[in-house]
Amino acid sequence: MDTTLETKQSRVTTTVNSESIVVRFSGDSGDGMQLTGMQFTDTSALLGKDISTFPEYPAEIRAPAGTLAGVSGFQVHFGSKEIFTPGDFYDVIVCMNAAALKTDLERLKKHGVVIANVSGFDSKNMKLAGYPEGSTNPLEDGTLDGYKVYRVDVSKLTKEALKESGLGMKEIERSKNMFVLGLLFWMFDNSMEFTIKSLEEKFGKKPDILAANLKVLKAGWNYGDTTEVFTTRYKTTAAQLTPGVYRNISGNQALSIGILAAAEKAGLPIFLGSYPITPASDVLHDLSKFKSNGVKTFQAEDEIAAICSAIGAAYTGSLGVTSTSGPGVALKSEAMSLAMIFEIPLLICDIQRGGPSTGLPTKTEQADLMMAMYGRHGESPLPIIAANSPADCFDAVYEAVKISIEHMVPVIFLSDGYIANGAEPWRFPTEDQLAPINATFLTENNNPGGKLLPYKRDANGVRPWIKPGTKGLEHRIGGLEKQEDTGNVSYDSKNHERMVHLRAAKVEKIADFIPLIKPDSGPTKGKMCVLGWGSTYGAIKTALLELNQEGYKDIAHVHVRHMNPFPKNLGELLHSYEKVLVPEMNTGQLILLVRAKYLVPAVGLNKVQGQPFTTEEVKTKIVELYNS
Repeated sequence: MDTTLETKQSRVTTTVNSESIVVRFSGDSGDGMQLTGMQFTDTSALLGKDISTFPEYPAEIRAPAGTLAGVSGFQVHFGSKEIFTPGDFYDVIVCMNAAALKTDLERLKKHGVVIANVSGFDSKNMKLAGYPEGSTNPLEDGTLDGYKVYRVDVSKLTKEALKESGLGMKEIERSKNMFVLGLLFWMFDNSMEFTIKSLEEKFGKKPDILAANLKVLKAGWNYGDTTEVFTTRYKTTAAQLTPGVYRNISGNQALSIGILAAAEKAGLPIFLGSYPITPASDVLHDLSKFKSNGVKTFQAEDEIAAICSAIGAAYTGSLGVTSTSGPGVALKSEAMSLAMIFEIPLLICDIQRGGPSTGLPTKTEQADLMMAMYGRHGESPLPIIAANSPADCFDAVYEAVKISIEHMVPVIFLSDGYIANGAEPWRFPTEDQLAPINATFLTENNNPGGKLLPYKRDANGVRPWIKPGTKGLEHRIGGLEKQEDTGNVSYDSKNHERMVHLRAAKVEKIADFIPLIKPDSGPTKGKMCVLGWGSTYGAIKTALLELNQEGYKDIAHVHVRHMNPFPKNLGELLHSYEKVLVPEMNTGQLILLVRAKYLVPAVGLNKVQGQPFTTEEVKTKIVELYNS
């Protein structure tokens, strides 16, 4: 970090050049902090900076304003270096009220910046935030000594800017987030051009609302530019990303686009049967926008109806998809077994959240792995693929669809709230970079001179896909056990055992079609390996980059995407290290699987707080185990 001085008229400002910066926007749900954060993020991305975001929502739809439970936050880490996490600690916090400050202060860096909306620190807001009666204002009592504090009456300044707008107080109050955004654009030397264009597109048919937002946005910029108290600006340059066309993308957006791309490549129509549930609802929202592309979306009355409708669509020759979170997977389990014994393609998207039961709807967790592995009655193994970042959702779900179609099997795709709501730059792939997906349907009798054999398998254990109504290919299908090849109902005990093994062997055979695993970084053998899956990727990656710079050269990072079946060489690779650490946002699920399958004496690092790992947490445990 370095600083330069700039003189503007009679005013001297200091410009701090930084490799990366973490900003946290916090306030009530009605303060528009999510929108502010997203606009700030989009601008940073369009200016070529690498980014990682972490939105946090209240669990209650209408949490009481001003309370700790009602704090809505948006964290963005942006800069010129490669960024893999939203950051452990904040450089800047924007607090719209006392509850926001109380929630976020502990993670503000020493000498960090606080921008506080003074209107949110009156006695009423102090009481709502849980400060004892008669407590002094934290903006004035020394609580913030050692920090750089800017007290800005955002509410008053917004009202002043719009006093002649003709808008009601409700509409004026809603505009205050634009004042904050304008001020932050000035502070971080970001152009307002992209946000102005976005507002024009959004409010083009509401000229009074558009004019108000633009006026307040510019008022925030001008406040920073003309007020003597703001003497420091912060600059980051564009990141050195791989050349290509990029967009800022969230995990759920990447998931939706990946499904679209896979269906297009396979030449299949999409049917999504879904029931709204946090944090998976955006998949339904996003795919519903593509009706003109032949996408059919169905908001069912419950989770069971949602998956059963998707199974029906898959039976008729569509790409059947259902999206949900942990509670929904529990409800869908019997239908998942039905699709498994049918042996038809089906994509089941589980966007994990804190559990059990309703649990923590808006918080993240990766505690559904065991449910994905074993959460169905009988012997019902299914392939499982887990994404490791928002952008990776595209590639991971594309592969999940390919496996499902080409192996005639339901596939579980695992993401979580951290990935689903977070965002990062995503480079558009070209059509030739996407692997072909071979979707074929049987159109002629596969048993010339005899009856159709709907469950006759090829060399990979895959049965044919037959559209209902295909002339001469009528056959029985259902949830009862099937006779080998014919698919007729069979209660024969030896046939049942053989069919159980055939279905399991087909899933295991998928390991022949997935790549061998190799370290994401570090040596292929050595003293230690950090084994991760899913959204722990960023924290592990960053921790090992930092440790490598500190001299720890013989630690590898191995990250698993294919959770079932595992890559064929995973056991051999793990045994090539003296020690194995497995960080997970659960009480230890992957570690149980690798211990059982490979007898690896792995050590766990577990966290179930509804929050992702920080880099520091992972680093500390790595060093502890390394030196033990």
